[in-house]
Amino acid sequence: MKTEKKENKIIPRPPVVVIMGHIDHGKSTLLDYIRKTNVTESETGGITQNISAYEVLHKDEEGKDRKITFLDTPGHEAFSKMRERGALIADIAILIVSAEDGVKPQTIEAWKTINEMKLPSIVAINKIDKPNANIEKTKIELAENEIYLENYGGKIPFVEISAKTGAGIDSLLSLILILSEMENFTGNAEENASGFVIESDLDSKRGIQATLIIKNGTIKKGMTVAVEDSITSTRIIQDFKGSMIENASFSSPIRLCGFDKIPKVGARFETFKNKKDALLYVEELKTKKSNGAVKIKNTVSASKINENKKIIPILLKADVSGSLEAIEKEIAKIKCKGEVDSAEFKIISKGVGPISESDIKNISDSENVIMIGFNVKTDKSAFEIAKKRGITISFFDIIYKMTEWLEEEMEKRRPRVETVETTGRAKIIRAFSRTKERQIIGGKVIEGRMLLNGTVKIMRREFEIGRGKIVNLEKNKVKTSIVEEGFEFGMMIESKIEVASGDIIELFSIAQK
Repeated sequence: MKTEKKENKIIPRPPVVVIMGHIDHGKSTLLDYIRKTNVTESETGGITQNISAYEVLHKDEEGKDRKITFLDTPGHEAFSKMRERGALIADIAILIVSAEDGVKPQTIEAWKTINEMKLPSIVAINKIDKPNANIEKTKIELAENEIYLENYGGKIPFVEISAKTGAGIDSLLSLILILSEMENFTGNAEENASGFVIESDLDSKRGIQATLIIKNGTIKKGMTVAVEDSITSTRIIQDFKGSMIENASFSSPIRLCGFDKIPKVGARFETFKNKKDALLYVEELKTKKSNGAVKIKNTVSASKINENKKIIPILLKADVSGSLEAIEKEIAKIKCKGEVDSAEFKIISKGVGPISESDIKNISDSENVIMIGFNVKTDKSAFEIAKKRGITISFFDIIYKMTEWLEEEMEKRRPRVETVETTGRAKIIRAFSRTKERQIIGGKVIEGRMLLNGTVKIMRREFEIGRGKIVNLEKNKVKTSIVEEGFEFGMMIESKIEVASGDIIELFSIAQK
């Protein structure tokens, strides 16, 4: 009987859907149409740069309103980690592909993630309203990349849509509900809520806040939420629209504020009826982590940075932790363009929120630090101190613009390696008169060329005995600025070393690479 009662508590739950695919294939536009709001225009550069979640209602085949939660993962390549977490959090994945552009590298990358996470999926072929749309070509391209649709050699359900006009959107939502029923997603509403953090940030008025997706159980006012070593009470619970609510259950996105530390994006959260239980849970986690600390230490010492490298320090502040993580990943990719890997960026300090006075004060005067603010401002006092100390703060709101700028900075700041390049060799046939440090000599160019005002090495029996400068050059007794290979010449050379017949002079240039 007890088992029967427990089973009765497990009920179907709404699906959490992640939309994945290329940056310009219409993910945000699709969500905009579904929820009748507009994200794209308010997002800088048209790129969704923070994960967000939205609930929508759609009538099933019986005419009943059914809930679907949409999770929007950013399209920018830098956010692949967040996309992977998005896939973990989700139950169903929609791979969006433009009928105009076809399959792109990001499409394949997204598909790999879907496969790795073993997520039930639907392919949405978007932009069918465009004049250049070619649905058949897109289906063939998908098959060429081992994405086999129904009736095209596979079993992946697909729907042709236009996120702009709304064509096919109802069919897509119905398909999600059918797939959800087939997969039989369930949860226990009577358990304490658990799930994942999908965004966290620091609000100047409300403190540290986070967006969570509930994957099981129910959360109520008066409970305590723990995310690793960060906790908060549930005095204020908001739904995805920002409305205050008393409780929420599985598949719902909620917003909580008042965390004592910024929760990690993608981390699991647990809910407790009282604070005491939450603190016990945090302590248990800390004990587990400290047991693995020795291993971490060994790993760090084993991967010491090349001591000859120039380290370029960066202080980084961003609007939300998701942006912070993505920027870190992009910075790690920036490599030196010189012949040797002679410099690298190192983030010495990072955080969420505006650049503060303490951020500036913590920088040593000896450090030539790059300060970056991503989607944040700076305090007035911090700005003034930075100005006095000659510290430049660079602000960005689009990741690729920031990486382009950092690549330029790397090129400016990296150490230069001097390379000596021999461009000509000549054999001295005769040595004539010498006055002070100037001497007239005659010879023949055996390799390359000789140039007026060029610097030469004086070689005797393959050893360098000194250097000199060509101050006058003649070919066939006519003054010239260049003598090519195979020709004889007369030359006046300025050098402290006396040149003798049989010596070799080598013309060289020094280049910084």
